[in-house]
Amino acid sequence: MSNTTAASAGAGQLPRQIPYIIGNEACERFSFYGMRNILVPFLVSSILLAYLPEADREGAAKDIFHTFVIGVYFFPLLGGWLSDRFFGKYNTVLWLSLVYCAGHACLALFEENRTGFYTGLFLIALGSGGIKPLVSAFVGDQFDQSNKSLAKIVYDAFYWTINFGSFFASLLMPIFLRNYGPSVAFGIPGLLMFIATVIFWAGRRKYVHVPPSPPDPDSFLNVVRSALFGPAPGKGAGTFVAIAGVVLAIASLALIPPMGFVKAVLIGLGLLIALVGTGASMQLGRAADRHPASAIEGVRAVLRILIVFALVTPFWSLFDQKASTWVLQGQTMHIPHELWWWPSWLVVTAGQMQALNPIMVILLIPFNNLVLYPLLRRMGFAPTALRRMGFGIAFSGLAWIVAGLIQLYIDGGDPVSLAWQILPYLLLTFGEVLVSATGLEFAYSQAPRSMKGTIMSFWLLSVSYGNLWVLMTNAAVRNDSVTAQIASTGLSENAFLMFFFAGFAFVAAAAFGLYARRYPMQDHYRSA
Repeated sequence: MSNTTAASAGAGQLPRQIPYIIGNEACERFSFYGMRNILVPFLVSSILLAYLPEADREGAAKDIFHTFVIGVYFFPLLGGWLSDRFFGKYNTVLWLSLVYCAGHACLALFEENRTGFYTGLFLIALGSGGIKPLVSAFVGDQFDQSNKSLAKIVYDAFYWTINFGSFFASLLMPIFLRNYGPSVAFGIPGLLMFIATVIFWAGRRKYVHVPPSPPDPDSFLNVVRSALFGPAPGKGAGTFVAIAGVVLAIASLALIPPMGFVKAVLIGLGLLIALVGTGASMQLGRAADRHPASAIEGVRAVLRILIVFALVTPFWSLFDQKASTWVLQGQTMHIPHELWWWPSWLVVTAGQMQALNPIMVILLIPFNNLVLYPLLRRMGFAPTALRRMGFGIAFSGLAWIVAGLIQLYIDGGDPVSLAWQILPYLLLTFGEVLVSATGLEFAYSQAPRSMKGTIMSFWLLSVSYGNLWVLMTNAAVRNDSVTAQIASTGLSENAFLMFFFAGFAFVAAAAFGLYARRYPMQDHYRSA
């Protein structure tokens, strides 16, 4: 099956090929979260960081973890481009899944070899990141105008399945790491990724295959180029803004020695996207002589979407630290085996608290759809996609306020029960459901057809920038003057950073809410 249509469900029915994609996603998410959620505890205790003083290993493990996450959410740009322009979603997902499997094999084989282990992390970042925007966009391709009302349900089911796999991975992998060692603990996720690839391949004859877009004279980049450099009186202020973005992006490479390759490249890319996009938006009218109005409006839509994505980045800086900062905080807390309701037979390490996140997602998604959202509608409040995302960012800030209060008690020297982490996990997970599950469908519905894979890639790139804020903040607190300023507040470094990130989220939520008020929603599902 190589072209646009395949045997599909009747009008208004669920496409029969969806179970293959959902099954693939469940196994792939088990594999990803299985290795990701044991990465920091493994690194802290492994010989890979034995060259560092013991006091510095936690910080180094956090840096490696967040750099890896940046890579995972940076490579969607490559996967989206390859899919949209050359190979299509199915072929790109299949081949990059094999790269993904090779990465897992490296982790299992090279647990004591830095070069081999870090190569494995790179291959997983490339494979996982490359397929990430395509699988969710591939789900949307299976729907048309006749059954698009089912897409919201399927995207929620898609996200529910992600967390189903994540739950068992978060719960079981720390046990395998502790009892059987890293080779088995990293090998099992590799096996699940291979099964995921086989399931995806098995549905190949049933999928709707939307072919890659042919060269388009009215593409996004061509319209932007015409807006910036097309014939018009004078250069235009937007052209100079865009040129400044290119110059600053190139200049940012000078930051590689002091800041590292990853941070410097992301800073440069961010400047390039922001300033070229701003410059083009200032003078899109100059492209009217070369491109139709629909193409110009498509560029405007993409630029508006990118602003939404940029405002979501602070959420990811809080969310992804549950696998690093919160795990390390939990390791200093008392595991309450004496409580009658505590599952001592199962939860014996702080890292296993991460299993709370997916199980809460599994419960919250149906609760929101069946109880909360209908109740809000009856009260006269429409829970639109943008409203849900804005409130989700704010709830993540509340979660970090609670985590900061827990840290204050820890710093006071009294034993603090690990059970107290349940509350921040609940608040953060509620925020995740509002932001992440909603964002998948929002990104697909708002993207023009020729930009589906690329737009989903930019949605995922926002996660990279969230983790960039974490790396830059962690680097800043290693500065003696910053450390002195934190000490003058009377707070420990950990507590200060938790309250700092909470404030970061509240500011972002306020900015998001202001922008969402004037965002014009689009409908870019394909025709039946």
